[in-house]
Order: sequence, then C-alpha cells, then structure tokens
Amino acid sequence: MPWLLSSPPHPSTLSPSQRHCERTAFAFYCAVRDQLPAWLLEDMRSMEVFLWDDGHPRAFSPGDALMYALVHDHQDYARYLLRSFSVKALHVSQCGICQSSGSVHLHVAVRYNRTAILGLMVDLVKESAPEGWCQEYLNSCGGCAHGADAGKTPVQLAVELSRADCLLLLLAHGARPNALDAALLRLAASGGAERRDAQHCLELLLLFAPEPVALCCLRDEPQRWQSLLGRNVFGWLSGSAPPPLLLQALRTIAQAVPGQMSLLPTFLQPHRELRLDFSLPWK
Repeated sequence: MPWLLSSPPHPSTLSPSQRHCERTAFAFYCAVRDQLPAWLLEDMRSMEVFLWDDGHPRAFSPGDALMYALVHDHQDYARYLLRSFSVKALHVSQCGICQSSGSVHLHVAVRYNRTAILGLMVDLVKESAPEGWCQEYLNSCGGCAHGADAGKTPVQLAVELSRADCLLLLLAHGARPNALDAALLRLAASGGAERRDAQHCLELLLLFAPEPVALCCLRDEPQRWQSLLGRNVFGWLSGSAPPPLLLQALRTIAQAVPGQMSLLPTFLQPHRELRLDFSLPWK
C-alpha cells in the first residue's frame, strides 16, 4: 500500500496462492486508477480480487476498496461503497504486517487531499454512526504502527500538511481542535504560499477552539511571534489580552452552527481564498 513505510515481501518468497492474490490486487488497483465504472469495480471486488490474510486468501473488503478509491480519487466508487455498506466501508483490515485500527481512511484522505471523499465519509459518520463512536473515530490516531501517520489524529495531520479544506471538514463535524502548538510551529517554519496555508489552518483551529488557551511558549520570543500573528491575536494567545471581537463572533457561529458557515458573507468564510488577516487592528 502506498501509505505504508514497509516494503512488501520479495516475489521469490511468495507461494503460488500469494502471487495470485498480488496479481488480482494489482489488477484491481489499476482498474480503480483508470476510473472504471463503480459497478464494474464492485463486480471485480466481490468475485475476482483477493488479498493474502493470515495464511489464507480472502476477498477484498469494502474498506480495502475504499482505500484504493481514496488513493486514486475515484469519487463515484467511494460514494457507491459508502452508500452500499455505510460505516462498514470504514472498517480497516490488516495492513499486511499488523492488525490496523482507527481512522486510517481519514488519514489517507487528508494526506492525499481528497476533500470530496472526506466530506462523504464525515457526513456518513455524523449521520449514521452512534454519537460516541463518531467522536472516537474522528479523533483517533492512525492505527497501524507501521504507517507513516501513526500516532497522529486526522486534525494533527491536516495541520502538519496545511490541508485547510480537510481541516475545516473535520472540525465542522466535531473533531477536536487539538493542534494549536503544531499549527504555530508550522506557521513559523513556512514561507510564501505555504505560510498562507499554515495561517489558514491556525485561523480554523482558533475558530473551533473552546475557551481561549494561553500558550506560554509565545512569551519566549514575543517579537517574533507578534510579527507572525499580529498584535491582537498574539496578545490573546499569550494570555495578555482578550480575543478580537470579530474572532469572538466567528467562533460563536463556528461552534454553534458549524454547518451554516457557508451562509456567511464571502469575505468571512474560512474556506475562501480571502482569509482573515490576524495582523489587522480589529476593534
């Protein structure tokens, strides 16, 4: 799998059954990559495609197929899988090395910046899953210890990669905004267009954060952070001033009715290119 760090076994060490599984899995991978129709892919998945699992071949699960749909941004097939199998399509099977768990599909969606499919997944989780499981799923870390994103929540990964659109989807559906420190570090380390994306992610975290949290680390280098954040936001995050009134108003809207953010005027919508400028002297 392209999101794993470890290499697959050398072909010479595989049994005939294992080689057959690899051939069918690769053929299915290519079919999804080539954007074949969803009905044809589903016929392949259910009748022709196999994975080697714990010493035995097994059919591809809907969750395995959803991984391929994410990698190749096959939105029609992802929609078909989610509609047909509901949350069962989010079940994670073995990675080939260990038993995986957690929100691996969300991590893959964020890493590949598949916002359309991510939106389908989080809508499904919000509407169909029990509330407790929904929160656990959105805030879980990558479950496979061999994965590149192990130990990170989808929100943390979105901040690390500056995936602002993915971050907004996660936060609006109830994921915890628990990556302020990472967002500040990302902002400080970036420049140019990357800095704009990093600032956008920080803005979104501040919109959905609960009560203001003073970050003492800002006091170590006040001039540097004030130049990056602007005087008002720096004062708020360092604990020396209240938050700007505009930010307070937007935070109230974001937290009370996150699904209504799109009804705001264009210049206030956090997913638009015209982003909030924290350096402005808001009154």
